This record gives sequence, structure tokens and C-alpha cells, in this order.
Amino acid sequence: MTDFGYTMMTEQSPPDQLVRDLQKAEAAGFDFSVISDHYQPWLEEQGHSGYAWAILGAAAQATERIPLMTYVTCPTIRYHPAIVAQKAATIQILSGGRFRLGLGAGENLNEHVVGKRWPMVGERHEMLAEAVDIIAGLFEGKESFNYRGKHFDVESARLWDLPEQRVPIGIAVSGPDSCRLAGEKGDVLVAVEPKKELVEMFDEAGGSGKPRVGQVAIAYDEDRGAAVQRAHEQFRWFGLGWKVNADLPGPPGFEGATQFVRPEDVGEQLSCGPDVEEHVEAIRPFVEAGFTEVALVQIGADQQDAFMGWAESELLPALRSL
Repeated sequence: MTDFGYTMMTEQSPPDQLVRDLQKAEAAGFDFSVISDHYQPWLEEQGHSGYAWAILGAAAQATERIPLMTYVTCPTIRYHPAIVAQKAATIQILSGGRFRLGLGAGENLNEHVVGKRWPMVGERHEMLAEAVDIIAGLFEGKESFNYRGKHFDVESARLWDLPEQRVPIGIAVSGPDSCRLAGEKGDVLVAVEPKKELVEMFDEAGGSGKPRVGQVAIAYDEDRGAAVQRAHEQFRWFGLGWKVNADLPGPPGFEGATQFVRPEDVGEQLSCGPDVEEHVEAIRPFVEAGFTEVALVQIGADQQDAFMGWAESELLPALRSL
């Protein structure tokens, strides 16, 4: 059976609301949660971008059972991988073993802010592979960990506070190279597209039997027109595709790239409105592609309360019948 999760979308809600919303998601019966880790929102209309790791610490203390996961953290430019390992170990302790570390090659949107150049995709994948090795090495708990790589060095590092349960590492995939890295070195596949071939490549590289986590954005509202308008306002960037989304440097770039995207275009791409079956059909491809977990994004910070009640009574039961 597929598990269904709730997304803390840091770009659309302030930090304190994200924690409150997660408490409600736990009460509503969601199976797990994920959180985005951004320095900037995609669009100015979203209006937020709190520090995900502080929010995770608060969420770990404010909830009791719901698992937590970054979706995803880039451990290469804005954060050094040794620091990511320390943060992940700390959250695992605070959450009582409920945390998974989702990693990815990142977006220019978030990484250029520290004043370093944005590498080409091949170099980004090299950097991610080294970062995974460093993080995994530090999780082993050696008294002195050293690493010499093409992109990163680590000198005499040690995690002084290690959790009893090792932090599982998830790796975001989009093609053969990332699927191979995830299968060989990761514990979890992470993807935002319901492509069966990603699962197959992950399995062939050593991922067979490991969890596969997908994510899909929806816009629940009793008024479908209002849902479409909200999805257009905040999520019209979604259809640009990952090759574009990874390289644009900030909200003005996404504004320009989406200036001709119409509300009806977004309404065709994302499920919007009150029809449970429409949302189920949007989520079904992930289940059929072999994903074991699907995280849902409810678009709109001020729509979370209504979404929780509807999800508990209608959406989650319908999804669990798939």
C-alpha cells in the first residue's frame, strides 16, 4: 500500500504556520511529511522562505509520530556536506528517529546567493556524489573522518552527537546518472515526476526494495475557479520543467518565464477544485509507476485548514483505496 504525506511548503507559508499545519496534518492521519529547503520563493506571490532546518527542529518537538524529510536539501554550495550531516544527525535525535535526509543537486535560485558560480549539470552531479560520500562517511561515527575530493575536502571531522538510528539518505533523480547514484549510494528515491523508467533505473542500480517518494501539487477549494486562480498565481512555474527551473536565478526570472502562462493552462496541468476523483487521478500515476510514498502539496497558505478536514474525510480514504 502507498503512503501519503503532507508537504510543508516553506515558500508559501511563514515558519510558525508551517509547524501548526504539520500538527494538523498529523492529526488528520497523513503518513509522513516533507519540507522544501529554499532560500527564495519561486515567485514573489508565494512570499516566504523560512529556514527549513529551524522549522524541522520545531516540528520534531511539536509532533509525536509523523516522519519528517527534507525534499530536498542541496549539500554542495549553500551548505557544505559536513554541515548537512551535522544538521541531519541533530534532527534525527530531536525527532526520535523520524527523520530522513533528502538530497538533490539543487537550483540556482537558492545556491547563487552565497556568491559562488552556478556549475553546469555534470559538475553538479559530481559534487552531489562527493557530498553523499562525505555525509555517509560522517554518519558512520568515526572519531576522525577525512576526505579529499575534486570538489570537497574534510579534515578531521566527527559528529559528536550521533542518533541511535542512522539517518536514511534519499537522493532526487531525474535521469540515468542520478538514478544510478541513488541506487548505488542512497536509501530512498526522490522524484517529482511519475515516470516508471526512473523507478526501473533506480532498481537496476541497486535500489530494489528501497522506498520511492514522489510529490504532487494540488489545489483543493470548494470553488474550482478560485483554486485554478490560486494555482496560477503561485505555481505557474511548475510546468517549465526541471532544466529551466534549475537554472533561473530568482523570482523575477520565473516571473518573466511564466508571463504568458494562462490560468487555464495551469488548470489543465494541476488538479484543482473540490472533486476528489480529479485529485485521485492526478496522484494515481505515481502509484502505478511504483512509488511507495506520495507527498501532497496543498497550494495556498490560507487554505490549509479547509484542506485538512477534506483530506481526512474524503481524499485520504479515496487514495487508500487505490
